[in-house]
Amino acid sequence: MSREGKVAIFSAGSWGTAFSIVLADAGNDVTLWARREEVAKSINEQRENPDYLPGIELPRSVGATHDVEEALDGADMVVLATPSQSLRGNLVEWAPHISEDAVIVSLMKGVELGSLKRMSEVIAEVTGAGPERIAVISGPNLAMEIARREPAASVVACADEDVAKRIQQRCHAPAFRPYTSTDVLGCELGGAYKNVVGLAVGMAVGLGFGDNTTASVITRGLAETARLATRLGANPLTLMGLAGLGDLVATCSSPLSRNRSFGVKLGQGMTTEEIYASTRQVAEGAKSCSSLLALAERTGVDAPIAHHVDAVVAGRMTAQQMMDSFIARDTKAEVE
Repeated sequence: MSREGKVAIFSAGSWGTAFSIVLADAGNDVTLWARREEVAKSINEQRENPDYLPGIELPRSVGATHDVEEALDGADMVVLATPSQSLRGNLVEWAPHISEDAVIVSLMKGVELGSLKRMSEVIAEVTGAGPERIAVISGPNLAMEIARREPAASVVACADEDVAKRIQQRCHAPAFRPYTSTDVLGCELGGAYKNVVGLAVGMAVGLGFGDNTTASVITRGLAETARLATRLGANPLTLMGLAGLGDLVATCSSPLSRNRSFGVKLGQGMTTEEIYASTRQVAEGAKSCSSLLALAERTGVDAPIAHHVDAVVAGRMTAQQMMDSFIARDTKAEVE
C-alpha cells in the first residue's frame, strides 16, 4: 500500500469529508463518493461540501463522484464512513468493485441491528476480506474540528500490525496524529458505546443538570463499556485510551457531538421522531443502543445505561424518569 495509491471514501457526509482533508494533507489523492450528484458537483466546482461542512475549503487533491466504479478505480485503500445501519445494504453494491488487494478502513461507530455484528465483522462477511485487510479508525474526532485542522489524535486498529502501521503513515497529517493497535474489538466497542453514553449525558444537560451529574454518567458509562468489551476479549487499556476514554470525553462534552445534541433534545422533551425530522445528521447511538443492549444481555453483562437510553429513545420512558431510575438503583461497590 503505497502513498501514491488513491483513497476512495464512501461517503461524503461530515466525517467522510473531514477525513478526506486529513488524507489529502498527508499526501494522498482522495476521491469521495457522494450519494447525491449535487454534493459531488459542489465539491468539484466550489471546493466545499456546503450540506455537511459549510465554509470549509477542500484541498485540490480531493475530488468527488456519484459513480461507484469511478470512485473505486485504482483505489488501494477504501474508507467507509456511512451510517452503520446502512452499511450492509450499501456494501453489497460496492463490494464487487473493490480491489482484492485494497485495505478496507471503517470510520463507523455502531453495532448492526439484528445480527449484533461490529462493523468490521459486517465488512468481512459481505466482502470476504480477511482480518489483515480490515482496519478501523476511532478516537476523539469531531468532524468540524478535524476539518478546521485543529490538532487531534486517533487509533488505527488492525489485526495485522504491519497493515495498521501502513495506514498510520497514510493518515499522519500535520494536525492529525494516529496511533496503532491490534485490538479491533476494543476500538469498535469503545466507539459504539460512547454514543449511547453521549445520549445519556445529553439528556442530563437537556434536563438542566450540571457537571456533577454529567461526570457521574460519563464515568459509569466508561465502566459499563469496559465490562462488555473486556468480557468479549478486548484489552482493558484500549478503553483507557483514545478509542475509549478519549472518544467518550469528546462525545459527551462537545455541543458539536450529534449524539450529545440528540440527547439534549430528548431531555428537553422532544420525541425521537421529532428529532429525526429536524436534522439530516445521524446520531449513531440512537440506532445502536438496542443492539448494544442486546449484545450485553447475550454476554451476561449488566448494562443499565444502554437499557435506560434504549427505553427513552423508544418512548417507553422519559429522560427525567431515566435519571430518577439511575439514582434509585440498588447500591453496590464501585468496582463490581
